[in-house]
Amino acid sequence: MIDGQPLACFQPFIDSATGRIAGVEALGRLRQADGSLASVGPLFADPRTPAIALRRLDRQIRDDALSRLHEAPSDWFLSLNMSPRWISRLRPDQALPSLKQLARHGVDPQRIVFEITELDGDIQRLAQVVARYRQAGARIAIDDFGAGYSQLDRVLALQPDILKLDMRLFQAAALGGPSSDVVKALAQMAEKTGCWIIAEGVETDAQLNFALECGSRYVQGFLFARAQADFFNTGAFVERFAQLRQRYVQQKLAERGRLMVMRQQLSELMSILQAWAQARAPLSALPQLDAYPWLLRFYQCDRHGTQLTPNLEWRDTGWEADNRYLGHNWSWRPYFYHLLAEGWDERRLTLSNTYRDATSNQYCLTAGQFFDNGERLLLIDIDAAGL
Repeated sequence: MIDGQPLACFQPFIDSATGRIAGVEALGRLRQADGSLASVGPLFADPRTPAIALRRLDRQIRDDALSRLHEAPSDWFLSLNMSPRWISRLRPDQALPSLKQLARHGVDPQRIVFEITELDGDIQRLAQVVARYRQAGARIAIDDFGAGYSQLDRVLALQPDILKLDMRLFQAAALGGPSSDVVKALAQMAEKTGCWIIAEGVETDAQLNFALECGSRYVQGFLFARAQADFFNTGAFVERFAQLRQRYVQQKLAERGRLMVMRQQLSELMSILQAWAQARAPLSALPQLDAYPWLLRFYQCDRHGTQLTPNLEWRDTGWEADNRYLGHNWSWRPYFYHLLAEGWDERRLTLSNTYRDATSNQYCLTAGQFFDNGERLLLIDIDAAGL
């Protein structure tokens, strides 16, 4: 039994570029007899709740949201959750109930984002309905992106305008580690397909920083506001967001500053190692190099990318040679062809992007510089964790 009066509450989307509210998501609540509000989420997650009752409840909440949208600024968008299970049950020629609701409330479809939730439903039928939504002028979002492999199929089939990163995956990724790389890769994929990213579940400064690092156009979460029945003022979070964004930028500038110091130190280290390599001196002639604690290993390649020397690493009390990679060709690695494109003619030092080393599982950077008249390349692997 559904106990309480259904209504929509609104949680804002903050525009990362302005700090202003750009839109809201309608979230279902039940007003209890004592005036408190309860989420409808448990009802939708409970298989014992009759489907007919859930459809009726969903439409009541959507009706309430649409009836009050005129109270919000005219440039805001409204995000409405749509279940693929119900979409799939519509007849091919049936008028879409959601579009009829928009017409009944006089809402321009261009203000609406239909947010596709869950993973079930016939994807071909879903694509047909989504095409009709888009033809009417509405935009399409996929919720919980990254939560399952089938989401990738949906991106290709539905070509959404917006992707909402899965909240649990996003919050785990903000802590660092492998999931961080996965979410960044998902965000890059979204950017290449022309999608805007929404990071939901932003509850801490660190999560906001990660959302910005992923290029999120909008952020949503308790760090700014919980869902409430009334609309916030458009500029309610501008000042706070500007402060948090500036703090993030300062952190990135500090990282960049540390990287610039490392570049200077790398130039010194390159000179030491190149002089040693040019002299063809024995390994015993190479000092410990305590001034460069981030040095993981170094080695030489020819100009075609084939490794000429062992990996040389300092371990405990001396330098050790790892011969496993002799003769391997690294020309296909991004850092190598970037070196060829940018560093061969001028013999200048170049630095790769951060990556995770497959052997050590460490975050690394690789620095490289040609020497010996451009015939040899000295490569230095750097521990990037400190950056």
